[in-house]
Amino acid sequence: MTNALDGLLTGLSLIVVIGAQNAYLLRQGLRRMRVGVIVAICTLSDLALIAAGVSGIGAVLQHAGWALVVVRWFGVAFLAWYGLSSAWRARRGDALRAAPDDPRSRHAVVRQTLAFTWLNPNVYLDTVVLIGSIANAHGPSGRWWFAAGAGLASVLWFTSLGYGARLLAPLLATARAWQVLDLLIAATMLLIAVRLALI
Repeated sequence: MTNALDGLLTGLSLIVVIGAQNAYLLRQGLRRMRVGVIVAICTLSDLALIAAGVSGIGAVLQHAGWALVVVRWFGVAFLAWYGLSSAWRARRGDALRAAPDDPRSRHAVVRQTLAFTWLNPNVYLDTVVLIGSIANAHGPSGRWWFAAGAGLASVLWFTSLGYGARLLAPLLATARAWQVLDLLIAATMLLIAVRLALI
């Protein structure tokens, strides 16, 4: 159980950061738009990446630098596009309302969530390489308990952020508040894109 607790604390320390994926989940949670789908994609992706790292794929990934370079530049392009889109949205403001149930929006949300998750090199470094390395230091059986704790951290964080966002709804009930939020998201995305480009 000590290994699981170590994994939980390590996972939370890495995931509780306002990055691109978390900012997107927060925005969608505030709008109450496909929160369950986004939480499921983020959580299952994290669990898969943690399992890959604990299985030893992190060691392979460290020697495949070209793969991280490709992912990095796709990530830079996607984050820049999303940041500029958020800035454009902020021009007109957006009142707090649930999105209509449009199948096209469902597909767009799935695509964007997958992009935020899988086109971010930091996700691979945090889950596959870092968590994988720390987990494997806990021995053959302890590493899987560590992975279980790290996986629980992902489940708790994404669920809390996605469904807990509605508690902030009263603060963001005006179009002006949404403009500020969209500008903050735009700045976050563009800053992360620049940092990725300069790595």
